[in-house]
Amino acid sequence: MPSPTSPEGSQRCPITDFVTLITGKWATPILYKLILRGGPVRYSDLLRALAPITQKELTRHLKQFEVQGLVRRTVHPEMPPKVEYEITELGKTLKDPFDRLAVWMLTHGHEVRNPNSKELSTKT
Repeated sequence: MPSPTSPEGSQRCPITDFVTLITGKWATPILYKLILRGGPVRYSDLLRALAPITQKELTRHLKQFEVQGLVRRTVHPEMPPKVEYEITELGKTLKDPFDRLAVWMLTHGHEVRNPNSKELSTKT
Protein backbone atom coordinates (compact mmCIF):
# COMPACT_ATOMS: atom_id res chain seq x y z
CA MET A 1 0.00 0.00 0.00
CA PRO A 2 1.43 3.41 -0.93
CA SER A 3 2.40 5.66 1.94
CA PRO A 4 0.64 9.04 2.08
CA THR A 5 4.04 10.70 2.50
CA SER A 6 5.62 8.96 -0.50
CA PRO A 7 3.14 8.65 -3.38
CA GLU A 8 5.43 6.21 -5.24
CA GLY A 9 6.34 8.01 -8.42
CA SER A 10 3.31 10.27 -8.40
CA GLN A 11 3.59 13.99 -7.81
CA ARG A 12 -0.06 14.18 -6.75
CA CYS A 13 -0.74 14.64 -3.08
CA PRO A 14 -3.28 12.09 -1.79
CA ILE A 15 -4.49 14.52 0.87
CA THR A 16 -5.28 17.10 -1.81
CA ASP A 17 -7.20 14.45 -3.75
CA PHE A 18 -9.13 13.52 -0.58
CA VAL A 19 -10.01 17.12 0.21
CA THR A 20 -11.12 17.64 -3.39
CA LEU A 21 -13.40 14.61 -3.03
CA ILE A 22 -15.14 16.03 0.03
CA THR A 23 -15.06 19.71 -0.97
CA GLY A 24 -18.16 21.71 -0.27
CA LYS A 25 -20.15 22.60 2.79
CA TRP A 26 -22.45 19.59 2.40
CA ALA A 27 -20.24 16.81 1.00
CA THR A 28 -19.03 15.43 4.32
CA PRO A 29 -22.39 15.68 6.14
CA ILE A 30 -24.14 13.87 3.26
CA LEU A 31 -21.62 11.04 3.14
CA TYR A 32 -21.42 10.71 6.92
CA LYS A 33 -25.21 10.66 7.28
CA LEU A 34 -25.41 7.84 4.71
CA ILE A 35 -22.57 5.95 6.43
CA LEU A 36 -24.27 6.19 9.82
CA ARG A 37 -27.63 5.23 8.36
CA GLY A 38 -26.12 1.95 7.16
CA GLY A 39 -28.92 1.23 4.71
CA PRO A 40 -31.14 2.77 2.05
CA VAL A 41 -32.69 6.16 2.73
CA ARG A 42 -35.30 8.01 0.71
CA TYR A 43 -34.34 11.32 -0.85
CA SER A 44 -36.97 13.24 1.14
CA ASP A 45 -35.75 11.73 4.43
CA LEU A 46 -32.16 12.63 3.59
CA LEU A 47 -33.20 16.17 2.63
CA ARG A 48 -35.02 16.54 5.95
CA ALA A 49 -32.12 15.08 7.96
CA LEU A 50 -29.67 17.52 6.36
CA ALA A 51 -31.79 20.68 6.70
CA PRO A 52 -31.20 23.46 5.71
CA ILE A 53 -29.54 21.96 2.60
CA THR A 54 -31.31 22.85 -0.66
CA GLN A 55 -32.72 20.25 -3.05
CA LYS A 56 -30.35 21.52 -5.75
CA GLU A 57 -27.28 21.08 -3.55
CA LEU A 58 -28.30 17.62 -2.31
CA THR A 59 -29.08 16.42 -5.83
CA ARG A 60 -25.77 17.76 -7.17
CA HIS A 61 -23.73 16.00 -4.49
CA LEU A 62 -25.64 12.72 -4.74
CA LYS A 63 -25.10 12.62 -8.52
CA GLN A 64 -21.40 13.34 -8.04
CA PHE A 65 -21.05 10.63 -5.37
CA GLU A 66 -22.93 8.15 -7.55
CA VAL A 67 -20.51 8.76 -10.45
CA GLN A 68 -17.57 8.36 -8.06
CA GLY A 69 -18.91 5.04 -6.78
CA LEU A 70 -19.52 6.25 -3.22
CA VAL A 71 -23.33 6.22 -3.31
CA ARG A 72 -25.81 3.85 -4.96
CA ARG A 73 -29.12 5.18 -6.28
CA THR A 74 -32.03 2.75 -6.55
CA VAL A 75 -35.29 3.60 -8.32
CA HIS A 76 -38.20 1.36 -7.34
CA PRO A 77 -40.83 0.93 -10.09
CA GLU A 78 -43.91 1.97 -8.16
CA MET A 79 -46.30 4.89 -7.98
CA PRO A 80 -45.44 7.36 -6.71
CA PRO A 81 -41.81 6.74 -7.70
CA LYS A 82 -39.58 5.72 -4.82
CA VAL A 83 -35.88 6.60 -5.01
CA GLU A 84 -33.42 5.51 -2.35
CA TYR A 85 -29.77 6.28 -1.76
CA GLU A 86 -27.28 4.09 0.04
CA ILE A 87 -23.58 4.29 0.78
CA THR A 88 -21.54 1.75 -1.20
CA GLU A 89 -18.84 -0.52 0.21
CA LEU A 90 -16.28 1.95 -1.13
CA GLY A 91 -18.13 4.82 0.56
CA LYS A 92 -18.17 2.92 3.86
CA THR A 93 -14.37 2.99 3.87
CA LEU A 94 -14.61 6.75 4.56
CA LYS A 95 -16.02 6.09 8.04
CA ASP A 96 -12.62 5.63 9.70
CA PRO A 97 -11.05 8.81 8.26
CA PHE A 98 -14.19 10.80 9.13
CA ASP A 99 -14.21 9.39 12.69
CA ARG A 100 -10.53 10.28 13.12
CA LEU A 101 -11.13 13.82 11.87
CA ALA A 102 -14.07 14.18 14.26
CA VAL A 103 -11.92 13.03 17.21
CA TRP A 104 -9.17 15.44 16.17
CA MET A 105 -11.67 18.31 16.04
CA LEU A 106 -13.14 17.42 19.43
CA THR A 107 -9.64 17.26 20.89
CA HIS A 108 -8.07 20.27 19.18
CA GLY A 109 -10.93 22.36 17.84
CA HIS A 110 -10.66 24.84 20.68
CA GLU A 111 -7.02 25.47 19.72
CA VAL A 112 -7.87 26.43 16.16
CA ARG A 113 -8.20 30.16 15.77
CA ASN A 114 -11.45 31.59 14.49
CA PRO A 115 -10.70 33.22 11.11
CA ASN A 116 -12.94 36.11 12.15
CA SER A 117 -11.04 36.75 15.37
CA LYS A 118 -9.43 40.12 16.08
CA GLU A 119 -6.01 38.46 16.34
CA LEU A 120 -6.01 37.67 12.63
CA SER A 121 -7.37 40.96 11.36
CA THR A 122 -4.78 43.46 10.26
CA LYS A 123 -5.26 47.19 10.20
CA THR A 124 -3.36 49.16 7.61
